[in-house]
Amino acid sequence: MSIKLIKKVIYTGKIKLMTGLHIGGSNTALNIGGPDNFVVRNPINKLPYIPGSSLKGKLRSLSEIYNAKVDVNGGPTNNIKSKAGQLFGTSAGKNKDDGHASRLIVRDAELDIKTDPDMFLDTDLLYTESKTEVNINRVTSHPDFGPRTIERVPAGASFNFSMVLNVFEGEDEKGMKETLEQAMKLLQDDYLGGNGSRGYGQIVFEERKEEDKTY
Repeated sequence: MSIKLIKKVIYTGKIKLMTGLHIGGSNTALNIGGPDNFVVRNPINKLPYIPGSSLKGKLRSLSEIYNAKVDVNGGPTNNIKSKAGQLFGTSAGKNKDDGHASRLIVRDAELDIKTDPDMFLDTDLLYTESKTEVNINRVTSHPDFGPRTIERVPAGASFNFSMVLNVFEGEDEKGMKETLEQAMKLLQDDYLGGNGSRGYGQIVFEERKEEDKTY
């Protein structure tokens, strides 16, 4: 069966951090006295970024949980008729014709250092902060292990995000937009990245724009 692309809907804006964000990168550059857990960075300009896979995965996960469409084994749903399945896609499984390609493209979101160039002048690491934590035993009230240092992008920083919704002939554009909007609202009341239960990763979407493009 052939399908025709009608248009692309381009979403842009900023992801502002309300609390520090940690999305892990490689520890290959670990130095003595440095962080134990690094953030992911662009290897060319050293700017931290939010991988599109991390952002998209969190949006999908929250959408599936809220709409009670998580697979019985805890994985992503393969229900092609579900809201999450229509927007984020499903795998083909045993029947290759049952697969539904994702209609949403989520780009990597790079740290914005142009809006407020002085913001990162006093950070103890390049564009980031280091946060030292210990794990306290509930019974003895003593640390279970020595301090560990986690690298975070500090609260107040912003990332430039871009997402593309592909709309094909005969598909429910309004429904897919509503699913994405719902997922973004859910994420604002959840967290992005690691250690969310300890206060990391609270975000808000700001300066959002939506543009239809036909070709």
